Amino acid sequence: MPHPRLLPRFPLFSASMITSRTYALDSTWRPILKDIGVSSANVLRRAQLPEDLLCHESVRLNAADFYRFWDGIEKELGDPLFPLRLCQAIKTESFSPAVFAALCSPNLWVAAQRISRYKPLVAPMRLDVREHDDTVSITLVWLDQIPKPPTSLVLTELLFFVTLFRTATREHIVPARLLADIGQVPDDAYESYFGTCIRRANVHQIVFKKADALRPFLTSNQGIWATFEPALRARLAELEVSATVTARVQAALLEALPSGIAAMEAVASKLAMSKRTLQRQLEAEETSYLKLLQTTREGLARHYLLNTQIPSAEISFLLGFQESTSFYRAYRNWTGLSPDQIRRPRPAKV
Repeated sequence: MPHPRLLPRFPLFSASMITSRTYALDSTWRPILKDIGVSSANVLRRAQLPEDLLCHESVRLNAADFYRFWDGIEKELGDPLFPLRLCQAIKTESFSPAVFAALCSPNLWVAAQRISRYKPLVAPMRLDVREHDDTVSITLVWLDQIPKPPTSLVLTELLFFVTLFRTATREHIVPARLLADIGQVPDDAYESYFGTCIRRANVHQIVFKKADALRPFLTSNQGIWATFEPALRARLAELEVSATVTARVQAALLEALPSGIAAMEAVASKLAMSKRTLQRQLEAEETSYLKLLQTTREGLARHYLLNTQIPSAEISFLLGFQESTSFYRAYRNWTGLSPDQIRRPRPAKV
């Protein structure tokens, strides 16, 4: 049963992020950089980014800054094999939404499609996942027309899929084909890891045999994935449309409720505005904070009750209620039913 503290924490969006595409820098970067033996402060200095950047909870970078961050790691380490080390560090990191979404999948075909939906949140790229007669291809497509992506970033993305595949299946899967537009790297070392050579081309693509792409993941867990998917969907929706204040409040509540932080003042602070400003903007959108709090809790409660086996007492915690009895009363007010009644199979009509 997932513990509430393991719920994914996706960074919140601010008004400036709506007009300028930015990408979340995962909070796991601090321990990852430490694990590979590099100073995060030195990396950030080389990238001409604030040295305390990784100390902040919600960090987002535009594409140019994102690439400079990677260049900073390359230059600080001076090791052409660091993507291999980095991929191992990411694999063993305690929690990463992308890794989590992938490992919960039934196979690589599903995992790649899930990651393709998640990727634009955290990198200036998307994945073009395609099924062919006997193969499945995953192509990295860069979203911003800026200089060529760092070689280390390309290699890390390609390594990620191979490492993920082997971790999830517990088998030594070898790609059918690797294509990449990269500079000089120690080909022997990468060929040894991949099990095949990297062919130079004007695309970044990894191809697997279809039979391999459909191999079952031993780490598959559809029940837990169903618990986490709503928050991911909410963040993706924010990327696709101009976020209203209503949408931003709902997104903030999805993140804050499991921590028991449902006060309007706390949410207003997260959105970088005063409580009064938040009230005025919600009134302009013909809604209120209390209404959004109720509808968000009700929607989450219904999702948890119908799609998971999480006990009602734990659901009350995830919704920010101090006591389970408060959740029971609230749910009955919303629906006219108790949480147990909505979960109990209803008699078939005759």
